[in-house]
Amino acid sequence: MKIDVHGHMSAPDAFYAWKAGLLAHRGSHGMRPPAISDDQLRDSYFSPHPSFGNISHIEHLTGAGIDLQLLSPRPYQAMHSEKPTKIVEAFTAESNNLIKRAVDLFPGQFKGIAGLPQSPDLTPEQWLPELRRAVNELGFVGVMLNTDPYEGTEIPLALGDPYWYPVFEAAIELDIPILLHSAGCKAPTREPYSLHFIQEETVSVWSLLDSNVLEKYPELNIIVSHGGGAIPYQVGRFLPSIARSGVSYIDKLRKLWFDSCLYTQDSLELLFKVVGTDRVLFGSEKPGTGSQIDPATGRWFDDIHLLIDDIDWLTDEQRDQLFESNARSIFRL
Repeated sequence: MKIDVHGHMSAPDAFYAWKAGLLAHRGSHGMRPPAISDDQLRDSYFSPHPSFGNISHIEHLTGAGIDLQLLSPRPYQAMHSEKPTKIVEAFTAESNNLIKRAVDLFPGQFKGIAGLPQSPDLTPEQWLPELRRAVNELGFVGVMLNTDPYEGTEIPLALGDPYWYPVFEAAIELDIPILLHSAGCKAPTREPYSLHFIQEETVSVWSLLDSNVLEKYPELNIIVSHGGGAIPYQVGRFLPSIARSGVSYIDKLRKLWFDSCLYTQDSLELLFKVVGTDRVLFGSEKPGTGSQIDPATGRWFDDIHLLIDDIDWLTDEQRDQLFESNARSIFRL
């Protein structure tokens, strides 16, 4: 079985037109979401999309043999830094509602990972009612956390700071893992949002391992998207810290989880060798950034399952860890 822990929602155009209206009038004309029928929502998963290689969300999953995908809001759409906070709250809640409806419309195909209304004008405690609603009422199995709610406009507090503790404590209370995934970026001439994702994940890993968070909260399960940013591939810069701390940096790194959303076999192999297959979960982000054909191979760039299949030194047990058992364990599936 293939469980994909890194998927994002699809939605009809009416949903994003509603978002554009919210941004235009800032909620002054009301915030009622559009009436989207089940047929319209279902069709958004079956209709070809030009951003995803002109095939549909469901076709991508079927072609990759993905049995279960965990859906979260599309991060670059999250608009966390927008004002007033009420439009962020409304858009996040409706994103979660549409994910829940997709879970119900496609039995056994999807489960939900909650978005948070991460306006920096709200405290983390004020983000949590939506998380509790998503888990307790909608049945979601995880939460996506954006480590830069300012979306590149200000410097956020590092993830090891007590500012984030309420989110960690809520995740432990609700018995769900956290998927670290940055959102939009308002400095595209310096860093497009795809690079912003990787840089935020890199800083987050460093910050967590430089803090006492993982000792303070040993039950906390944190998954770092996109293979952990840059840290697993630049780990040599941090290995000498053992001389100061007496603790292996690799051992500290292995307290986190990582997804496999990388688009080359070499990067996947390095990740597996650095942190171990027992700390990696299959994540494809299908359909998404990588849903284009690689002219060199004729494959989709995000055919990550094929890249894993091509690694001949993986054992059957390691493949099972990557594709299924690790996800079953931490998402309680």
